[in-house]
Amino acid sequence: MTASVVIGGSSGIGRHIAERMVARGDEVIISSRDATRARAVAAEIGAARGLALDLSAPKTIAEGLADVGPVARLVITAIEQGVNSVAAFDIDAAVRSVTVKLVGYTETIRVLHARLEPGASIVLFGGLAKDRPYPGSTVVTAFNGGVSTLVATLAVELAPTRVNALHPGVVGDSPKWRDVADHPHLSRTPIGRLVTMDEVADATDFLLRNTGINAQNLHIDGGLLAT
Repeated sequence: MTASVVIGGSSGIGRHIAERMVARGDEVIISSRDATRARAVAAEIGAARGLALDLSAPKTIAEGLADVGPVARLVITAIEQGVNSVAAFDIDAAVRSVTVKLVGYTETIRVLHARLEPGASIVLFGGLAKDRPYPGSTVVTAFNGGVSTLVATLAVELAPTRVNALHPGVVGDSPKWRDVADHPHLSRTPIGRLVTMDEVADATDFLLRNTGINAQNLHIDGGLLAT
């Protein structure tokens, strides 16, 4: 059966996107680095299957996805993120982070490319740090900038499959931020609040279904970049 695949769908925004797909009747496959967690979350949300996939070890991706397909929608939200400044540079952490976002994302798409149905589409997740760097975001800013250009070459190489990227700002009700009071972006965001997981999931769905959108980077930040 044709599936919607959410890589990184066992937690955070990825899980929220997977839950919405399940609710509308999609056959959904989610992934986590840990097989037990992937299966447990899949059972909780009613997804068809949970599988183990570690994008920081890209040579294992083909085996991890061996029995997945055909695929109608592919969303990749997986991330390995942390503060990493030039002054206190953690090389191992930097290599893992960049490998997940650039090598792991690309290898996942390569593996599944032949199994994408006609009309299938792909959404990759970046982030606003590419445009709004902060102290310690050296690696995050770099790999999100990489995602923003990766979609262009993928859209050309995989044509006619559409490939787009979504770059959320701070998502106020996400597990990472929902307990943080008075985030500094709050007062600077023109809509007067932080964006929500529902809004991010809706933007993801827009990129997946709108057949005229390709090789684009969509920012969902409540207008923060305008300030």
